[in-house]
Amino acid sequence: MAAISPQAFLRRVRGAELARLFDLLPDMSFFIKDRQGRFMAVNRRGCDYCGVKHEKDAIGKTDADFFPRSRAAEYHADDETVMRTGNAIVNRVESAPEAEGSPRLVMSSKIPLRDLEGNIIGIAGFSRELDQVRSRSSEEARFAKVIEHMHRQPDAALSSAAMARMCGLSQSQFDRSFRLVFGSSARQYLLRVRVEAACRRLAETEETVAALAVELGFYDHAHFTRCFRRAMGLTPAQYRQQRAPKGAKRG
Repeated sequence: MAAISPQAFLRRVRGAELARLFDLLPDMSFFIKDRQGRFMAVNRRGCDYCGVKHEKDAIGKTDADFFPRSRAAEYHADDETVMRTGNAIVNRVESAPEAEGSPRLVMSSKIPLRDLEGNIIGIAGFSRELDQVRSRSSEEARFAKVIEHMHRQPDAALSSAAMARMCGLSQSQFDRSFRLVFGSSARQYLLRVRVEAACRRLAETEETVAALAVELGFYDHAHFTRCFRRAMGLTPAQYRQQRAPKGAKRG
């Protein structure tokens, strides 16, 4: 039998059979979407995130069918960027695909999928919870103490120098390595954690927006509102009003 190149061999492999391998990774969510953002394949963990029992219940549907509007919009924007530019998103930290205000974040990667002619026809991606990433003996584990501190005390003052000391790195090494591993600066990561904490408090308490801004370590009300709008697509007051019971007025 004549030798066959790796590229030719892989072109002969049925993609559905490869996708089934991801069912054997219970700590990883895997998916494939077409150009319209419709799910073409989802593993078992992905089904859990979507709230469905079987893959067939997700096929043909989009993020908007399963996740909060602002979350779905974020995922769609990322997908469009990957398909438009052809550039992958690698190991980026973002909110877990569930109700806003969850304290859990995930590390996600997305790559463009091309047909035999080289045209981009969709994307494939996966995500892992940061708790799982931190438990591994990996580059990410170096930052475990800092990440855990952020989630445990999102309101605590934490300078770049202090974070670097927690990791046993110089500040320049810390800043460079953190951005390389997580796809954002430590400060940006912390702001996102604080926004997620704010989501929970806006939905569960009657604290004013101004009070929350101070308690969660933002410079002031305006800074809090800017960061929140950038992350969630609406102001803290609008977010709270959307989640208020019908007929209730909350400020």
